[in-house]
Amino acid sequence: MGEFELIDRFFRRTPECRGVALGVGDDCALLAPQPGMQLAVSTDLLLEGRHFFPDVDPQRLGHKSLAVNLSDLAACGARPLAFTLALSLPHADEGWLAPFARGLLALADEHGCALVGGDTTRGPLAICITVFGEVPAGQALLRSGARAGDDLYVSGTLGDARLALEVLRGSMQVAPAVFAAARDRLETPTPRVALGQALRGLATSAIDLSDGLVGDLGHVLRQSAVGASIDVTAALALFSAGRGPAKVVPDDQQLAWVLAGGDDYELAFTAPPSRRADIEAASASTGTPVARIGSIEAAPGLRLVDAQGRAVQAPAVEGFDHFR
Repeated sequence: MGEFELIDRFFRRTPECRGVALGVGDDCALLAPQPGMQLAVSTDLLLEGRHFFPDVDPQRLGHKSLAVNLSDLAACGARPLAFTLALSLPHADEGWLAPFARGLLALADEHGCALVGGDTTRGPLAICITVFGEVPAGQALLRSGARAGDDLYVSGTLGDARLALEVLRGSMQVAPAVFAAARDRLETPTPRVALGQALRGLATSAIDLSDGLVGDLGHVLRQSAVGASIDVTAALALFSAGRGPAKVVPDDQQLAWVLAGGDDYELAFTAPPSRRADIEAASASTGTPVARIGSIEAAPGLRLVDAQGRAVQAPAVEGFDHFR
């Protein structure tokens, strides 16, 4: 199977998504955002052995490849429009390509996001997606808007993907049901696109949690010139795997994974206390769990506190960095 047959068989589609004037087949795709909208653009590169295991289910890999990009749009409050796919493959294996395309395009259809172009080449397995979205001009959620006194929220759960990673690495064992749920969080994350759009006009800042809460929240704190405190009890409640009397891992390990486990693809965001009812309504209307885990403070830095506001010693963790 040649390159162009590969594209025709697995990835060529007639775009039926609003905002796409021309899709796959020309030198460029043509996008047509609605009047008064700004384009939101994000790119992610996934490499075999770095971002995913060689034996990962290709359908799940297709899902995750797009999900990590849609999560960036969610953090900006943008509605997905389209995406491009650059794919490096060691060989054209139909048994791998068919399920990969199914997982990729099923998530694209779920969010009305058209595949409008890209490139294929022979080489080590690598997947690069650039996604395009639209957001009303001046309403994008940014990292620079957090203010002292704001509440700090996180969607969904944190740390479960890290649990699955440790089991896959062979460093620990858990009950099959616990592993299955955690593995879903690692391999098929849910981009919080609807929540991101619902937070426009409510949240003062937002960020996608890909490299761990400590590292990603640190970007918000630096760009907003503020600090934050996190309630340890609220943070521990974000770890859902193996809750109950028979804990999978001790509290200190759970906390470390919540703070810096990575691969969660949830949203961290800030909003004034006066917006608490509105945040609850946004959570309910989008079917997305949201937890208030702390507050933004004027003093720089990130602090952990107990329920009474007393300082708690933080585990030695930091956000993921490819070059550290």
